Amino acid sequence: MKNIILLFIVLLTAGCASVPPYMGPVSPVMTQAVPGLHHRVEAGQTLWRISKIYDVDIDEILRANRISENAKIEIGQVLVIPNASQPLNISVKSAGSDFIWPLKGRVISGFGSNHHNLINKGINIQASMGDQVVAARGGRVVFYAENLGNFGKMVIIDHGDGLRSVYSRISKINVRLGDFVQGGSALGSVGSSTRDKNSYLHFEIRKAALPQNPLFYLP
Repeated sequence: MKNIILLFIVLLTAGCASVPPYMGPVSPVMTQAVPGLHHRVEAGQTLWRISKIYDVDIDEILRANRISENAKIEIGQVLVIPNASQPLNISVKSAGSDFIWPLKGRVISGFGSNHHNLINKGINIQASMGDQVVAARGGRVVFYAENLGNFGKMVIIDHGDGLRSVYSRISKINVRLGDFVQGGSALGSVGSSTRDKNSYLHFEIRKAALPQNPLFYLP
């Protein structure tokens, strides 16, 4: 009889051990929202222009919205602007020193895509041989090369705020090292390179020497 009682107590104890004690209702874990504002993207706005409107670094906006470096924003998209205290009433067209397209054409190879077994650090814009290439923004010519093999002829413009624009596969270059150019000024015309004879412009934007997605800057 004692053995039966002892066995019953052991089984009862084991069963109770498998059930956690009731601790009452548990409140859900709340994550602290990033302080800032929301901005709805308007026609003509770029991620770079939005960052200037709120005086918030573009990289902070990318991180807050989990936007990948090879993505693009869309009209109507709502963005979190981290650590922005108030919206600034600045017109979309009051850009001042915004970037413009170096030429009009279809993007045939995007940022981060594989092109000739290499990761594209800019974008390739389809064009016809001889199409005019213009400065995407004002600045000083800090690099000029007549022949860089796979890149053909190249020009690099320093915009004075940590950003540089790169133009390669151009011909009949109209500028020289040290020249100051205005946005929209003619740099040369579309050419080719030793890699292939297709006509397109390779265009990059660099921030502190690091390649950026040009579509974050171009309207």
